[in-house]
Amino acid sequence: MSTLIAKPDDRPANPNFSSGPCSKRPGWSLDGLSDAPLGRSHRAKPGKAKLAEAIDLTRKVLGVPDDYRIGIVPASDTGAVEMALWSLLGARGVEMLAWESFGSGWVTDVVKQLKLENVRKLEAPYGELPDLGTVDFANDVVFTWNGTTSGVRVPDGDWIPADREGLTICDATSAAFAQDLDFAKLDVVTFSWQKVLGGEAAHGVLILSPRAVERLESYTPAWPLPKIFRLTKGGKLIEGIFRGETINTPSMLCVEDYLDALKWADSLGGLSGLINRADSNLKVLADWVAETPWAEFLAKDPATRSNTSVCLTVVDPDVLALGSDQQAAFAKGMVALLDGEGIAYDIGAYRDAPSGLRIWAGATIETSDLKALTVWLDWAFQTEKAKLAQAA
Repeated sequence: MSTLIAKPDDRPANPNFSSGPCSKRPGWSLDGLSDAPLGRSHRAKPGKAKLAEAIDLTRKVLGVPDDYRIGIVPASDTGAVEMALWSLLGARGVEMLAWESFGSGWVTDVVKQLKLENVRKLEAPYGELPDLGTVDFANDVVFTWNGTTSGVRVPDGDWIPADREGLTICDATSAAFAQDLDFAKLDVVTFSWQKVLGGEAAHGVLILSPRAVERLESYTPAWPLPKIFRLTKGGKLIEGIFRGETINTPSMLCVEDYLDALKWADSLGGLSGLINRADSNLKVLADWVAETPWAEFLAKDPATRSNTSVCLTVVDPDVLALGSDQQAAFAKGMVALLDGEGIAYDIGAYRDAPSGLRIWAGATIETSDLKALTVWLDWAFQTEKAKLAQAA
């Protein structure tokens, strides 16, 4: 006979803990998008004004320097990163930093698609960072600021020299709006607004420093560039892209949703308010992990622990004694229980990552919901553990 574990009384008001697309802001409603210029050309005055407003608010909330360009581009963060890789790399050697699946994907693109030969890979297993002190900044450097699938982030930009020779290309999609990006150390920054701000997917943002613009205008890659990647014409930057004249047709409904999120962020005090919310959420999970013997952070070092994509592993001795497939099945069982109860959706570890849980803790998540979730995490663990005992 199975033992029933009592279900907790408190439930998260919002069960959306997915790491992308992420939860909408508190109080979000479709009514807030009623001003979207639907059925109009994005090149008409209302559409261009909305796109320009999105760029201006992005600059304000993130604190992007005035001489950096901000463009809205197609294909989410992936599109923005690919535009940078295909347009900028090849002028000098490349340092590729990878410690989770997306960083590893950029390595594959550079080595197997662009087929660059002067490439050095600095890799680390899930939960750790490569030795940042060994990076050669005479080369271009490609890295993620926050590893979305490992929960490991760089602690700051201090490891990047101000007098670097190469460019730094930073995939910041799960860091922007939750962590303090050091723009003086970054030449290219990319993100999707579907992450920390919970916007609708399919659009990316590409931010270029003056050094990146100089490279674009002075270097022509050896390979052909698809139209959707082209940032220059006649050896000059296409400035219109960075004034809201997008390369392809954007969804004005998605743009309106991004504006809604940006205005909410601005009302919190901008970046500092967003960081405070994410840090408070991480503290809830950190306090719970400290008191929970069966759970641990995948990120080994607290200084490199993400405050957005929080990755947890099950370290109960009885579970660790199982084979890797059974360990994965145990974690998936917990995820299925919480999904079935309507408590937490989409919190399984990323498919390429070690088995466990991945819980979004960014600014759109309420601290009270994470506190309620932790009690249910214990319930799900105890329920799965009882199944193990019964099967023994």
